[in-house]
Amino acid sequence: MGVDEIPLAYSCGSEAVTGFVHLPTEPLDIGVLMVVGGPQYKVGSHRQFVILARYLAARGIPVFRFDYRGMGDSTGPMQDFESSNLDISSAIDVFLKQCGSVKKLVLWGLCDAASAISFYAPLDDRVGGLVMLNPWVRTEQSESKVFLKDYYIKRLRSKGFWLKVITKDFDFKGSIFSFAQKVKGAGKKTSTENNESLLPLPKRVIESMGRFEKDVLIILSGDDLTAKEFVQLVETDSTAKGIMSRKSISRLDLEGCNHTFSKKSWRHQVNEATCNWVTNL
Repeated sequence: MGVDEIPLAYSCGSEAVTGFVHLPTEPLDIGVLMVVGGPQYKVGSHRQFVILARYLAARGIPVFRFDYRGMGDSTGPMQDFESSNLDISSAIDVFLKQCGSVKKLVLWGLCDAASAISFYAPLDDRVGGLVMLNPWVRTEQSESKVFLKDYYIKRLRSKGFWLKVITKDFDFKGSIFSFAQKVKGAGKKTSTENNESLLPLPKRVIESMGRFEKDVLIILSGDDLTAKEFVQLVETDSTAKGIMSRKSISRLDLEGCNHTFSKKSWRHQVNEATCNWVTNL
């Protein structure tokens, strides 16, 4: 199938921003808007966003990937994932105008972009689904808990660790200090937990997912701290557990993959899973 890759420049607020539409010659009626994580731009780590966009478009799915204000080829101050609603809304406007065939829209995001689209989706009826990869729900407490559970247990089971101990090539003082800091962090409350007007990030992500009643695919890397923090949230928070049990939410765990799916085989798993899920909506 033929695909046109069309560069676009458009306005987002008072800034000039850029993106690429991947438009198949025989497009389906469902399209994917790829939202970037930060600091990141529309090509993606290891060209992941370009590769995925071309994979989907070759199978008839129109795709738009774009830069936030202040990133890549776009002007203005850099935006973070919690201030990206205008960027996403403007990109949807342009995408749907460019691709008149699109009747159902899916937002796709990795890491803090996954959190960003969870915040945005309940606010816009045009959004028909979400693909969230390794959603960002990090707090100092969650990072410390996962680090204690995952890293230190693996270290104690490692032959390399005990070899260093036996050969006295091991920094006991530094390791004990690091361990103590993680224990302290695991028991520490986040700065927003005492502020009722601003929920902690994990609760805001879950609350937003709860308000979005359409289909969601969550893809989690097996070898990634961010993914493990999300898994920990789901396992320990009753609200999160309830939301994840909905029939509209699918979860795919990809064993061995790192945060950005840096190997070709890992990227292919993401591409295939995304395509299959989107075309079956």
